[in-house]
Amino acid sequence: MAKTAVALIISLCIALSAFAAQPASQVAKAARPAWSELTPAQQQVLAPLAAEWGSMDTVRRKKWVGIANRYPKMKPAEQQLLQKRMKDWAALTPAQRQVARNRYQELNKRPPAQRRSMSKQWQEYRRSLAKPETPFDPPVGEPITPSSAPASPAEQQ
Repeated sequence: MAKTAVALIISLCIALSAFAAQPASQVAKAARPAWSELTPAQQQVLAPLAAEWGSMDTVRRKKWVGIANRYPKMKPAEQQLLQKRMKDWAALTPAQRQVARNRYQELNKRPPAQRRSMSKQWQEYRRSLAKPETPFDPPVGEPITPSSAPASPAEQQ
């Protein structure tokens, strides 16, 4: 019995060392789908992400493929928004992306009532930015000409 256990342990050690000696490319599976496996329509939708496709893991790739498959059913405004957000995301550095992911996770940990309140505040802020005039804008009037400008203190003396 002891000889069998020792033999089993030795064979496992040999097998594990042989497995560990293999190059990493043979050990790890390639992330799927590869860019070349996407349909032309999917490639067109996901074009902003083409440069980083090779560095994405399988889970993220499948998520984006799912979005690309839903893209034709989206309204034109939703399609434009998706394209803009993909371009914005692709422009972020890896550190900035991690910060964005962390913020998203923190937001999802908050109670639903607090999330709704924050969403409402965000919408109000965005609407305030869209207003053409703010209280800080100077009033629009007649342009000041040299003859209508008040005299400088030196001229008044």
